Amino acid sequence: MARPVWSGALSLGLVTVPVELYPAVADHTIHFHQFERGTSDRIRNRKVNERTGDEVTQDEIVKGYDVGGGDHVLVEPDELDEIAPERSRRIDIEQFVELDEIDPWFYDRTYWLKPAKEDFAKAYGLLLQAMDRSEKAGVAKFVLRGKEYLCAVRAGEDVMVLNTLHFVADLRKPKDVMGGLPKLPKPRPKELDMALSLVDEMTAPWKPGDFRDEYSERVEELIKAKEAGKEIAHEEEPEPSADVVDLFEALSRSVKSRKKPAKKKAPDLAELSKSELEKLAREKKVKGRSKMTRTELEKALKAS
Repeated sequence: MARPVWSGALSLGLVTVPVELYPAVADHTIHFHQFERGTSDRIRNRKVNERTGDEVTQDEIVKGYDVGGGDHVLVEPDELDEIAPERSRRIDIEQFVELDEIDPWFYDRTYWLKPAKEDFAKAYGLLLQAMDRSEKAGVAKFVLRGKEYLCAVRAGEDVMVLNTLHFVADLRKPKDVMGGLPKLPKPRPKELDMALSLVDEMTAPWKPGDFRDEYSERVEELIKAKEAGKEIAHEEEPEPSADVVDLFEALSRSVKSRKKPAKKKAPDLAELSKSELEKLAREKKVKGRSKMTRTELEKALKAS
């Protein structure tokens, strides 16, 4: 079982529940060590004194803030812990908001919150049901690994979910990152209709299990093949599609490529002759068809 990454208390008014925080997401990225080419020698990153070149242990390192001109303000790790002793051990819900009011832009990481002990299950369950019924999230702040986080606490499936959120100051506006956007011309009505048709054709129920990390799977395949001394034959790249200048034509072709062939309409049995009914019964392998009356054939075909 995984170990909690944080433990403390969840507080709502005068109700306090000791809780533990567990990561809800696992990193499946394939990680590699570094080696010098042609040797079996590992390459390692070490923390060294820039002036002397000597290696420095973690307990000898302090933090320094650059104030310009080559000067730094030095801060001990303990000093940072001391300035937020209360908040580092509490998640105080400050207000509740509608879940759909939180733009996905703000979401960062997902964690599970569980009661630290069985004794607090009643209070935990009460808060969980209240959040579930109201469909609202509690907004709070807490400190994890030396950093203060904004978070939303909400009801999951029989467990509380904590999502860390970005502060507004952390979010970058498009114009600040990309500069000015080009002027967007108003689309023609028929182009917009065709684009909406393409969206409709591509709409399907959300099934996250249908999506896999195919790149990681190919990396694993490569590693297994190299371990076994094999070579992997890579698929050839598909030929690039021809450029389509007309936007409406491109959308039309996209919609046509997504359309499924229409299902063949079932024949009206009442309009078929007995010989046609017998032929259809043979195709569907209806048992005892040779001795059936027309009415019996129709009944058997409808049931098949």
